[in-house]
Amino acid sequence: MSHIVIVEDERQLAELERDYLKAAGYEVTLFDRGDTAQQWLETHEPDLLVLDLMLPGLDGLELCRNLRRRSTVPIIMTTARVEEVDRLIGLEIGADDYLCKPFSLRELVARVKVILRRTHPEAAPPVSLNPILNEALAMVELGSHSVELTQVEVRLLALLQNHPRRIFSRDQIIDHIYEDRRIVSDRTVDSHIKKLRRKLQQLSEDHDFIHSVYGAGYRYHPRA
Repeated sequence: MSHIVIVEDERQLAELERDYLKAAGYEVTLFDRGDTAQQWLETHEPDLLVLDLMLPGLDGLELCRNLRRRSTVPIIMTTARVEEVDRLIGLEIGADDYLCKPFSLRELVARVKVILRRTHPEAAPPVSLNPILNEALAMVELGSHSVELTQVEVRLLALLQNHPRRIFSRDQIIDHIYEDRRIVSDRTVDSHIKKLRRKLQQLSEDHDFIHSVYGAGYRYHPRA
């Protein structure tokens, strides 16, 4: 399991970053000061560092410079000011990527994955031929691409993927994805299926993962 260190003094943001990265399968350590993070990094080597620019104790710029003198650990710098990104790039301080606040937490996870695939190819999981559903992040991934899902789409895809090739009628789908037992028409189910299909096609145009079975319902058809 890859180990990510987050150095961020905004507690709420740091905890959200931690939760999203943990949901994506990473081990996460938090620091809210630059000096305490630097002290820890002198004896530890994480797989990636998410480093805020403005920090108490020691700012992110100085911490990045100090770290680069002895380590090649990948670094994603974060800052609240757009103009700082251009300045940081111009300084060539050695960061691998930059994010300007406020940023999407899913975007952070996506960038972490891209960098780790490049820097730790031996630790990368085998490439799946089928979409991988991440229910915690409400997204589905295939290779280096991902799309966001609604909660209904998450439950729908989970149902179909957990029972590949099994045919589900519209009534069965309604029973599984609507916990409050609301009254839903067949057309609503068809609409959800249509939208989910479109999103899966963004990940793979050459394979239709959800098949319609005339007069019966729908089934999930994975690649062999």
